[in-house]
Amino acid sequence: MADSFTLRMLGPDDITLMEAVSGMFGEAFNEKETYVGARPREAYLRRLLGGDSFIAVAALQGNEVVGGLAAYELRKFEQERSEIYIYDLAVAAPYRRRGIATALIEQLKVIAGTRGAYVIYVQADLQDSPAIELYAKLGTREDVLHFDIAVTEAALRD
Repeated sequence: MADSFTLRMLGPDDITLMEAVSGMFGEAFNEKETYVGARPREAYLRRLLGGDSFIAVAALQGNEVVGGLAAYELRKFEQERSEIYIYDLAVAAPYRRRGIATALIEQLKVIAGTRGAYVIYVQADLQDSPAIELYAKLGTREDVLHFDIAVTEAALRD
């Protein structure tokens, strides 16, 4: 296994790569059913990857996806700026501890800068010490509470 890898920001024509990133997330998070059990249609992924609020970056070793990052740009109302939320970040188990996650975040910092974002933020589970260690190395820790609020049935309709 060579240590070299490349990063690629995914666009609307990268459906196969996005599906590979999703599969890698499923393996890395041990949530395969969540990530590949009900895959979105190609048209949905094309719109998502072609839109201006979703960011996906794949780390590739040759043609193999070895890491990935999925983030959302949230435009602010109080000022003309945005913030970027890292929704998912993972590296395939055999490729960890090689700087891939850090490189993905560094690439996102460049993307965020070109979009006029003023901050990138991410959540980590308290039990996920490798993630906490990585994020502490790259940013400032803020302890907050996170609440999931259920959606009502009517809100789910198209």
